[in-house]
Amino acid sequence: MYTPKVSIVTIVFNGEKHLEQCITSVLGQTYPHIQYIIIDGGSTDGSVDIIKRYADRIAFWASEKDNGISDAFNKGLAHCEGEVVGILNADDWYTPDAVELAVRQLETADVAFGDIQFWRDDKKEAIVKGNGRMLEWEMTLNHPTVFVKKRCYDEFGGFDTQLRCAMDYDLLLRLKVNGCKFSYVPHVLANMRWGGMSDKQWKLGCRETLSIKNKYLPHKKLQHILYYRKHIFAIRANKLFTRLNMVYVVRFYRRLFSSVKKIQ
Repeated sequence: MYTPKVSIVTIVFNGEKHLEQCITSVLGQTYPHIQYIIIDGGSTDGSVDIIKRYADRIAFWASEKDNGISDAFNKGLAHCEGEVVGILNADDWYTPDAVELAVRQLETADVAFGDIQFWRDDKKEAIVKGNGRMLEWEMTLNHPTVFVKKRCYDEFGGFDTQLRCAMDYDLLLRLKVNGCKFSYVPHVLANMRWGGMSDKQWKLGCRETLSIKNKYLPHKKLQHILYYRKHIFAIRANKLFTRLNMVYVVRFYRRLFSSVKKIQ
C-alpha cells in the first residue's frame, strides 16, 4: 500500500482570523504521515501566537520577512522532506480526508487535484470542479486541492518569484507541458473563502496567465490573446450580472460554455 510522507506548506501574513482553522484542518487529517510546515511573513497580529500554540505538532515554522507569495512558497519547499507536497494558504482549510484521497491517486500519477468548496460570508456558495484537460487555456485547477510529487519540484523548479498572482498556474502548466501525469480526485478536498489575492487582483492574474501561456506554448500566441480578451469580457459580464441580481444569466453561461464548472 502506497503510504508516502506528505509535506504540507502553509504561508501566512497577518492571518490570525482564519489561521487556526487552517492549522487544525491539517493536524486533523485521517492520513497519518504528514510533515507540517508554516512560513509566516513577519506577521504583526496574533498569527505567531497561534502557531506557537501548535508548535509541538508542526515540524518546522519560521517568522521572517519575505519577498512575496512565491518566495514564501519556495521557503516552505526547501524544508519539505515528504515524497508528496501540498500547499494550503492560511485562509483555506482541508476536508478531513483530503490528503488520504489525494495519496491514493498519486500511486500512479505525479499530480493529484480535486474539487473545492467556495464560501462567502461564512456560507457555502458553490463547489468548483477541477479540470486538468483545460489547463492549457486557463487555471482550471484549484490550487489548495493540488498535491504534487516532490521530485517534480526537484526536476522542474518551484514558484516564479516574478509573478504576483498566477505563480500556481505557472508551476502547473510547466509540469503539464513537461509530461507530468495529472489525476483527478472526484471529491471536495479543500475549502476557500472569496476575497483572496486572485479575487481582488483578477486583472493582473489574467495578464500573468497570458504571459505564462505564451512562455510555455509560444506557437499559440494568437489563440492566447483571443482567449484572454474573451476571458476578460466574461469576468466583467459576470460581475455586472451579479451586481444586477441576474445570477441566473451567469449560471446559464457557465452551464453551457465555461471550462470551470460550478455546482450551486
